[in-house]
Formats: sequence, C-alpha cells, structure tokens
Amino acid sequence: MSTDLLTEDQREALQELVNIGMGQAGASIAQVLDEFVKLSIPRISSVAAANLSQEIVRLVGDADVSAIRQAFTTEFRGEAIVIYPEQSMAGLHEVMGYDADTKENKGEILLDIGNILVGACVGGIANLLGMLSAFSAPTLIADQTPAYRLLKPEHIQARVALLVEVYFVLEERDFRCHLIILMPETDILALGQALDRFVDGI
Repeated sequence: MSTDLLTEDQREALQELVNIGMGQAGASIAQVLDEFVKLSIPRISSVAAANLSQEIVRLVGDADVSAIRQAFTTEFRGEAIVIYPEQSMAGLHEVMGYDADTKENKGEILLDIGNILVGACVGGIANLLGMLSAFSAPTLIADQTPAYRLLKPEHIQARVALLVEVYFVLEERDFRCHLIILMPETDILALGQALDRFVDGI
C-alpha cells in the first residue's frame, strides 16, 4: 500500500508553511511563559494507520505521556495532537508557578499550551493558504499513558494519515512537547491541491 500522497513540491511547500506557523506558535508561547523557545525543523510523512503507534514511540520514546487532542476544519479537516512526555512536566510546572501535585493545574497547563500551539500552527497555515479555519475545544486524551497506547489504528479514520511532526523546547527548562497533525486521505489530497494553488500564486 502506497502512503505517499503528497508530491515532493507539495511536501516542501507544506514544510515552509509549518515553519512559519510554528514560528508564530513559538513566539506566542515564549510571550506567555517568558522563556526562550527552541523549535525543531518539521518532519512530514504519510503513515499507514497500522504503523502509527510505532511512529509515536519513535518520536517521543517509550516513556509515559500525556496528550491533548483538537480537531480543526478548513478546506481540509484533521486533528492535532500535542504530546507531553511525563519526565518534562516538572519544568513546565516550575515556569507556570503551578503546584506539580495538583491534577487540575496540570490539565489546565496542557490544554492552554496545546491550544496556543495548534491555533498558531494550523491557523497560520490556513491563513497563508487563504482559508478560514475553525477549531474544536481541546480535550485531554491521555494522562500518564504509555506512548505505544496513545493512538491505535482504530482511532484513525483512514488507512493513511499525514504525520506532521514538530516539537518545541524551553531553553532554560527541562521541558519539551511534540505537535502531531493527523489528516485522512481525502483531506491530504485536498491539502495538496491547496498547496499547488499557493505555489502557483507565488
């Protein structure tokens, strides 16, 4: 089964747009946390749903994670998942001034940071493509869950999903999180058409 649903030109264009969106997200989070944020270079791949659990473990390691999930709709639809390795949570509690032992505070932090990341990244991409975007409220989908159990094939509404991986790190703290964007096949193809229009209009 082929999972290569974007052309090389489309993939390169999407990487540039994700770079811009993540730059906006990083600036927003740096302002909220008053900390310098380092961003990764985006990695974009099409992944068979059956292999998604292995991809998550490859990305974040084999430790426990917490995660939030947020759906979005533009001319294409999908969902963003922000994954927080548990070993880095103490650094975020420290910078936010929250009690690390209070579960309500932890959930609030995860939702707030995830909402900023997803809104800036996905919203920034949609804006550059000339599209309106809408988002569901973020929800907590995992709390101290083994990474391999985070996403199962039955959680993905297609045989292939687009995996857009980025992560950010607080330079002065032991904290990082990963943003993954998942889209089903028909919407990946719609995104590809939008990227073609964007490149042709440059």
